[in-house]
Amino acid sequence: MLVLGIDPGSAVTGFGIIKSETLSRFECLDFGCIRSSAKTEFYLRLKNIYDRVTDIILKYQPDYIALEDIFYSRNVKSALQLGQARGAAILASLNTNKAIKSYSPREVKQALTGNGAASKEQVQRMVLRMLDMKEETIPLDTSDALAIAICHTNRYWTQKQMSKSLS
Repeated sequence: MLVLGIDPGSAVTGFGIIKSETLSRFECLDFGCIRSSAKTEFYLRLKNIYDRVTDIILKYQPDYIALEDIFYSRNVKSALQLGQARGAAILASLNTNKAIKSYSPREVKQALTGNGAASKEQVQRMVLRMLDMKEETIPLDTSDALAIAICHTNRYWTQKQMSKSLS
């Protein structure tokens, strides 16, 4: 199973592709950031996110797209822009006929570290460990996207095992 994790943002959208054949066994196939300059008009940033996510989906053909849910923000403009960036990624997923799942930041942190209030750095360390990646520095947006993909993969295999035991 291939999962594309996406951490949406209007300036930086993190992505990560993982492969998993069983619970708790993951392989990172690709990761990175979709960057847009703050000087670029906002609607062109959304197009960039849409185009790049579409390209990644077409290249890897993931089984699922896992996205971070919107979180509450005191800055209304930032929350609206984040929602629009998320919408661009969702539209790219829908237009390529991919299944979409969504997880709150708290759910992702809980799934990876056991602590829903973990810091981004704690999540990043756990992602590097779980994917057996060298202690290289990867952007937090990228490690968040990989964490979202891992969270979904764990849920998928856990639910599959639970359905088998109920049958």
